[in-house]
Amino acid sequence: MRSKAYVLIFDGLADWEPALATCEIGKSGKLEVVGVGFSKETVVTMGGFRICPDIALEDVDVDEAALFILPGGEMWERGGSAEVRELLGRLRSRGVPVAAICGATLEVVRAGLTRGVRHTSNALGYLKAMLPEYADGDFYEDKPALSDGNLITASGLGSVEFAYEIVRLLKIYNEEEALELYEMFKHGVVPTRFKA
Repeated sequence: MRSKAYVLIFDGLADWEPALATCEIGKSGKLEVVGVGFSKETVVTMGGFRICPDIALEDVDVDEAALFILPGGEMWERGGSAEVRELLGRLRSRGVPVAAICGATLEVVRAGLTRGVRHTSNALGYLKAMLPEYADGDFYEDKPALSDGNLITASGLGSVEFAYEIVRLLKIYNEEEALELYEMFKHGVVPTRFKA
């Protein structure tokens, strides 16, 4: 049963990027949010928080995975991880959605998840500069975030849009509620039901 939303936890992860999405997933009670590390050792995020992953990467159960989230961080610009790419391939073969934001979009490109799939990143020039072998430019769209099939990608400037795409894909909220969430956190629009 697909009951877990896995989030990769690593030294230097951009902790704010997945925060709204994981908060909404956790509050819903529909899925368990599980932190995945390269080991179970404590890591330090870009914001200075110490986080202890729940499980190690090799313990991810693809049959329980409803989603795998890859936050940004400098690790991706230093070449990423063959272990992560292998897992991404297994997730893809099982139809498990993957969500990558900021520098983590480099890893989904390396893993081949953007072939023939609409996607975004920090900029088209960013992908080309970081990955000279990048050849999926015909499918690149300059948007803060987008979803195509089982792939969600986002710019590092699109964490609210990233959360919106995730809650929609997972059906955490209906479309009206998802839009309300987006408007609250992107534009400061207080829902009508809370207005005096």
